[in-house]
Amino acid sequence: MKTIPILALFAALVLTGVARAQPVATLLPAQSEIVFTSQQMGVPVEGRFTRFDARIALDPRHPETGSVVLRIDTGSATLGLPETDAELAKPDWFGSARFAQATFQSSAVKSLGGGRFEVSGKLAIKGSVHDLLVPVLVTQAGGTSVASGSFTIKRLDYKVGVGEWADTSLVANDVQVRFKLALSGLPPL
Repeated sequence: MKTIPILALFAALVLTGVARAQPVATLLPAQSEIVFTSQQMGVPVEGRFTRFDARIALDPRHPETGSVVLRIDTGSATLGLPETDAELAKPDWFGSARFAQATFQSSAVKSLGGGRFEVSGKLAIKGSVHDLLVPVLVTQAGGTSVASGSFTIKRLDYKVGVGEWADTSLVANDVQVRFKLALSGLPPL
């Protein structure tokens, strides 16, 4: 007997949009990238992560109920040279044996209009978690959506490049992160 009121409440929530289910987009890894750039002794050095996944549940017309979860395999960090790539996995840098993933978990998605969004959330790297506000531009063509943007983090806030590498005159503290996430299944803007 008590299930009828619960079902009626659920139906009312769905009809009013309160329990709106967000479509989940599928990441297209071959068309996506996450690139990081830092300065080493004043010279820009670019690297990338080759393995990552994302769960993006978003209706662009109702972004306030959307969510983004990004998981990055820290052992996939590469600067393009085997000897430096081996260093990146070590404890002074990403510590990939102990901290296999870096994650971003959104707490809010806000539309700024014109396919522009602000995604706030928490970025976790090597056990350090900090708030992050990420500007995102979504473009769409031919059934594929591309979410792109960039932001800057302080590597030492996340204990990346510690020990002898903590000297910011050798490796700058600021690291710019650029991303392009190609997605299928995102509703029209």
